[in-house]
Amino acid sequence: MHRFILHNGKIKDGGEAGLFAGQLGLLAGWGVFTTLRVADGALFAWERHWARMSRDAALLNIAMPADRDQVEQGLLRLVERNQAPDSTARLVVVRNGPGFWAGSSSGHASDVIGLTADSKIWPESVRLGIQPHGRHAASDFTRTKVLSWAHNLRWAERAQEQGLDEVILLNEFGRATECTSANLFAVFGTEVVTPPVEEGCLPGITREVLVDEVRITGLNIVERPLTLDELYRADSVFITSTTRGLLPVREIAGRELKQSGNALEHLAAAFNSFLTADIARRKTMAHA
Repeated sequence: MHRFILHNGKIKDGGEAGLFAGQLGLLAGWGVFTTLRVADGALFAWERHWARMSRDAALLNIAMPADRDQVEQGLLRLVERNQAPDSTARLVVVRNGPGFWAGSSSGHASDVIGLTADSKIWPESVRLGIQPHGRHAASDFTRTKVLSWAHNLRWAERAQEQGLDEVILLNEFGRATECTSANLFAVFGTEVVTPPVEEGCLPGITREVLVDEVRITGLNIVERPLTLDELYRADSVFITSTTRGLLPVREIAGRELKQSGNALEHLAAAFNSFLTADIARRKTMAHA
C-alpha cells in the first residue's frame, strides 16, 4: 500500500489515526468495496464500479456518499499524491453504528476510504484448485462485494500453499461459479460461456465489459451454468478480474487443459481496446 490514503474526502498519511475500534463496520466486516485499475492517472470504468457498489450497499443497508463525482475527484487527488498514475486503487465504504459493540466513530453514517498500491505482476497462465460449496447461489448476499472477505482470502491462501494460483468455487449444485477474486469463462468453438450471477458469482467489472460491450465476429458470449466436466472439455478456459485482465487457465485440480483456438487472443485485444478508449475519453474530459 502506498503512503497516503483518502479518508472521508481528506488525504492523510496512512499512519495517522483515523478509524475507531468501536466502528461497527470494522468489527463486523459490514461494508462494501471495489478494486479499480488506474491507467495514465484515470480510473477505468469508474461509473461501473460505482453502480455495483451502490447496488451492494443498498442491499446491505450501507449509506453511500451522495456525490459520485466528488469521490472520484478524491481518488484522483490520491493517485496524484501517491504518484501512482498506473496502479491499483481500492475504495471502501464502511458502515458505522448502531449495534451492541458500536462505539466512537467519525460521526458519519459511513466512512469512505481510498487506497492505492502497485499493481501485482501475474503469471502468464494459472493453475486452479476446486473448493466445494464455496458459493450459495440462493443467497441474496453471494453476489455482493462485501468487506467481510476472510473466507475468500483463506481459500486463495490455501490454494497458494498447495502451489496453485487460485481456486474455483462450486455452488450447492456442484457447478462452477467463479474464483475467489476472478470470474470464469470457457470457450467451446464459437461460444464463450460464463456462469450467470444467479449461479452465485459476483458480477466483476471486466466480466461486465466482456458481456455487455465486446462484440467479435464469429464469437458469441453467453451466460449459462458451467460444470467441471465442461471445463475439462473446453477448448480453453480463462479467468478475468480488474487486476488480471484476461488470464488463461492451464490446469484445474491437476488436470491439464486444452488451450486451442484464438478466442482468448481476440477477446483480450478487444477488451484492451475498450480500456484504452475509456482511459483516453476520461483524460480528454479532464482536460476539457
